[in-house]
Amino acid sequence: MNQLTLYSREGCHLCEDMQNLLPAYLDEAGLSLDIIYIDNNSDLEQQYGTLVPVLKAGEYEICHYFLDVKALQQYISEQGNPLN
Repeated sequence: MNQLTLYSREGCHLCEDMQNLLPAYLDEAGLSLDIIYIDNNSDLEQQYGTLVPVLKAGEYEICHYFLDVKALQQYISEQGNPLN
């Protein structure tokens, strides 16, 4: 999977922090990021409301609240895109 999804909220400082940290890791691994704002979507608010930001690859959750670099690196490594 070449795309990760970040579930986020407008005005969420944890979301902004994770969003700002991700490009350095994703660019190097050739991954893209899709940001989905859960505000105004009751299903997504119910699923992710207390966990945002949530970083996922498909249905696999890599991390939430804070960027877990080790978990991200492990995911990338398992996909055959090791980070240097």
